[in-house]
This record gives sequence, C-alpha cells and structure tokens, in this order.
Amino acid sequence: MSRSLDLRIGIDVGGTNTDAVVLDRDDRLLAKAKAATSPDVTQGIEDAVDAVLAAGDVDRSRISHVMLGTTHATNAVLERKRLHRVAVVRIGAPASLSVRPLLAWPADLKAVVSGGEAVVHGGIELDGREIVPFNPDEVRRFLEPLRGTVDAVAITSVFAPVSNRHELAAAEVVREVMGDDVHLSMSHEIGALGLIERENSTVLNGALLGVARDVAGALQGALDRRGISANLFFAQNDGTLMALEHALRFPVLTIGSGPANSLRGAAYLTGRTDAIVIDVGGTSTDIGVLVNGFPRESSQDVEIGGIRTNFRMPDIVSIAVGGGTIVRDGEIGPDSVGYRIRSEGLAFGGSTPTLTDAALLTGRATGIGTPNPSGHELRLLAGMILADEAIAEAIDRVKTSRAEVPLIAVGGGSVLLPDHIPGVSEVIRPQNYDVANAIGAAIAAVSGSAEEIVTFRARGHAEAVESIAARAREAAVTAGADPARTTVVEVEETPLTYLTEPAARIRVKAAGPLATA
Repeated sequence: MSRSLDLRIGIDVGGTNTDAVVLDRDDRLLAKAKAATSPDVTQGIEDAVDAVLAAGDVDRSRISHVMLGTTHATNAVLERKRLHRVAVVRIGAPASLSVRPLLAWPADLKAVVSGGEAVVHGGIELDGREIVPFNPDEVRRFLEPLRGTVDAVAITSVFAPVSNRHELAAAEVVREVMGDDVHLSMSHEIGALGLIERENSTVLNGALLGVARDVAGALQGALDRRGISANLFFAQNDGTLMALEHALRFPVLTIGSGPANSLRGAAYLTGRTDAIVIDVGGTSTDIGVLVNGFPRESSQDVEIGGIRTNFRMPDIVSIAVGGGTIVRDGEIGPDSVGYRIRSEGLAFGGSTPTLTDAALLTGRATGIGTPNPSGHELRLLAGMILADEAIAEAIDRVKTSRAEVPLIAVGGGSVLLPDHIPGVSEVIRPQNYDVANAIGAAIAAVSGSAEEIVTFRARGHAEAVESIAARAREAAVTAGADPARTTVVEVEETPLTYLTEPAARIRVKAAGPLATA
C-alpha cells in the first residue's frame, strides 16, 4: 500500500562503501552513515541502514520511502557474473539477415548470456506497413527446444518504435510456449531507433533480471527485519526514480545510476544547477556535467562491457583513480585495495601504499587513520602528482570550451583533490560531500517518458507532441510522482529524412516530486 511522504532513506551501494542518509519531507538531512559494501550486498545494506537509524535516533515507523542506487547491474556485465540466460528473437527476416543477433558481443559475455538466437520473418516499415507478415510458427519452433533452459526471452522487431504489433504477437507465443515464469523483454519498451543497439539493450535487460531481484530482495529483507514498511524506489540512469515493480521489469535502466545520483546530490548540496561534478570513490573517479540541475546526457551510443546500447546515460568520464588506488614507482593503479583499505593501507597498519596515504602525506587529508609513509615518501609524492595530472586531463575531456568553470567535489575520496586545478574557476567542497550519492537518490524526482515515430499526415505537430507528452506524464504519475506537480522537462525531436512525407521521432520526458499523499 502506498504511504504518504514522511521520512525517507536514500541508499547508494558502491564498490567500496554503502552510504545511507535520512531526509524529512522538506529535504532536510537528519542523519548520514557509511558501511563497507559486502560481497553479498545484503550485509552492507543492513549495516548502513542500522548505522543511519542510530546516527539520527530516527523513528523507523515514520520511514515512508526508501530509494536505492546501485552499480550492481554494471558490475554484473563487466564481471560476466550473475547473469541470466536469454533466448534472443529478432523479427526481421529477410531484411536483417546480413547481421545476425549478438554478432559484435564479446565471446565470453555471449557464452554466458545467450541461450540461442533466431531471426524470424516479419518487421515494420518506417511508415507502419509490414515488411512481410509475422509468422508465429517460426517463433514457436525456435522456443520449444529451449523450454526450461533459459530464464528470459528478448524480442526485437524492425522499427518496433513505429509499431509494436509484431513484438506483441511474438510475446503471446512466448507465454504460450514458455509459461508466465520466463521474463519477457520487448524492445519497444526499452530502446529507441537503431536495430542492433536496441536489440542489445533488450537482451541485457533480460540478462540482468536476476541481479535486480537479488538487490531488491536484499533491500526488502533488510527493511522487513527492522520493521520498516516503506515504498521502494530504484534510481535510474537519468537521475530520476522508478518504482520497484518497474525496476524489476527494466533493470537495464539502473545502469549508470551511481554517477547520476552523485550529480543530483551535488546540485542539492550546493544549489548550483550548472557545473562540473567530480565524484572520487575508493576505486574510481567519475566526472560529469550538471545542466539545469540534471546530468548532461551522452549524445553517443554508450558501450557497456563491450556492447553498444542506445538508452539514455549520463555523459561521464571515468578514470581508475580513487582513495584505495595502489601507488607504485612511477605509476598509480589501475588496481585498488577498495574496501580493504582499512586493513591494507599504510595509514591503517597495512603494507600497501595508496593515494589516501599520499593525501595524508601532503596534508590534503586529515583525520583518516595515522599518517605512516614507512619509507615510501617519494613514491607517494610522485603518485599524487600523477593523480593530479590524470584528474586534470579527465576534467578537460568533459568541458565544451576553454573557459574556466566551477567544479563541485563530492565522494569520500575527494580529499585527494587539490584546491587549484587547471581549467577550473573554483573547487567547491560542500558540507556532507561524502554522501552526495545517497542524497541524490533520496531527493530525486520520479520520471516517465514516452516516445513515438510520427508522420504528420493524419495529425498536426502540436497534437502529436501533446499526445506523447500526456503519455509521459501518465507514466510518471503511475511511478509515484505528484500529479499536480508533474511537468514535461524535455522534448526531443529528430526529423527523419529521405521520406515521401514529413516524419519525426519525438521523445518526451516528464518528471515530478514524490506524491506527498
């Protein structure tokens, strides 16, 4: 049952730490805490929830909403672990036979994910007509031998964003043959134009279902054991929230949520709507750009684990520089001690020189362990110089002009940063910088989007945009946004050329704050 907004917990599960914050309905920070991320996810979440409830003496009966941001979907793809097997159905013969499904996938990832691929007859022209009729018997013959051997089915049709009727027809066959327990991903619900990229995203969505269920189960279990009954939301990669049920259907949309949370948290902590944001963690540094208070989105296809996709992602530059980065003679990283820094770093009695030790030696960091260079002074100083150069170069890559711009530094590892960086007008270090990611998850708006390829023969431009916008607003409200305060925040229109009549791809995003009742 949905509850009115009172207190809410924001949680961000990172590679090193799991951060948690408690905010009230006016977005005031009441408590914050950190815990080490655990290999099984569950323990780290439980430790962070316990710590943040104790830190602010929070009445757990007042917790009405919990928002979670996590990098587990990304890590699962990168590590080739915990992924489901997917049967891949493309509706596009004979038009798309020259490029078979998953052709460009890395061999090791394809071996883990693919339960079989087929290209069947069907597909849609850009004007909505059939290329050839859809043949359900082809799908049935492909799936019957796979019954019981795959966890999900991914369906992609040529120009499904124009018309989804062939995908819906194939979905009926999937339910008939495979039953209701097999997860179904359809490309018209996930991707945009671009057959191969949309197909890749749809297959990844099916493969990530198990990861989403594990994380959701860990969170729900942790809350249940503490008597917390709350509405659950997942952060998605555009800096907004989606309800738990939506996240379990579309786990691929959580990829990139970590950096997006940090950018949104940085905007909240500083009041800045336009700036560069740098989030330094224990293992890596992510650098992005705030535009009107939201992450700047990438204009190019995003590659994840060697796979090209075309869903919306923040424009992020990531480098292997963090507080746990190991320092050697003449080089830093890319490996890191990560969450083991409290046992392996020099400042904590260990024997491994890290960038945290370098920050302590140079006076940039204080109150973190006990400075103990142990004869590694020159190595650590040289490592600090290399880190500064890598960060300055990465900042330069996200800038669109030579003009100096403000930089907001967040993340527990941001103590590594100097006060003066080339190309930066000022380094802003807000209070509570170390939990910006969890704050970003907690204060995020709820969004919904709708997309359609339209021709203007049957209706005018304004009518088409308003129809799509109405669907976007409805999607946001369904996800939990306040109907009275949900507005259109983005309209993107891409004209389609070389056609006999005017046509365009129109995408609308609506967003609003959580409903308070």
